[in-house]
Formats: sequence, structure tokens, C-alpha cells
Amino acid sequence: MFAYWPSLVGGMLIGLSSATLLILNGRIAGISGIVGAMLRRWRSDTAWRAAFLVGLMLGPLVFAALVGHRPPMRIAASVPVLVLAGLLVGFGTRLGSGCTSGHGVSGLARLSPRSFAAVGTFMATAAATVFLVRHVLGGP
Repeated sequence: MFAYWPSLVGGMLIGLSSATLLILNGRIAGISGIVGAMLRRWRSDTAWRAAFLVGLMLGPLVFAALVGHRPPMRIAASVPVLVLAGLLVGFGTRLGSGCTSGHGVSGLARLSPRSFAAVGTFMATAAATVFLVRHVLGGP
């Protein structure tokens, strides 16, 4: 049971931060939208966007301070595959008008029909990808 605590606490913190951002700032915690708006030009709301992103990046350091070690990570893909994957995710977030955090966390909580459709598409695509990689292409 204790093996699931980090995931459970992490999920609760994601929900808490998303709800806090919506309640205190009236904004959706969609990472692609937060980053995309920061990349365009300086805006009056850049400070909270930067603070939110810095908070995301500090998460592993806070975890390490509390637990005594960094979270284990293993990246098996090559750099070109990671770059291609990042570009595809960026294209998908533009096509879907948001990302998994915006639709999956904030949108579903607000019962947004568009978010239900988007999350259904994310999940179906993920299931098809896992099936293809594991059972058709013979991957891990």
C-alpha cells in the first residue's frame, strides 16, 4: 500500500493547485496555455504564470527534501524521439485546444463537454499506441 503514497499525494497536490488557481485567480491550470502565453510576449499576467511553472519545477526538489532521495526516473527513448514526441504533443495541444492538465484536471472538474471529448480522445489514442507498440511492433 505504501508504494502508492507518492502518486496519491502527487495527485492530491495537482488537484489542490488546480483548484487554488481557479478559485484565487479565475484561471485554468492548463500547462500548454500557461507556457504558450508566456512565450508570445510580456503580458500583465506573466508573473503568476512564471510562479506556477517554477512551482512545477521545484516539485522534485521538495520531494527529495521530504523523502531523502530524488524520484526515480528512467528515459529509454533517444533524444530525436523525445524531440519528435514533444513536437507532436505541442501540435496536439493546439489541435485539441488544450492539454491533459487543462482538459483532464480542470475541464473534467468543470464538467466541460469539450474536455470530456478531448480526454476520451487522449485515452483512446494512448490505448491504441500501447497496443501498437507492445503487440504489433514488439516493444517493451
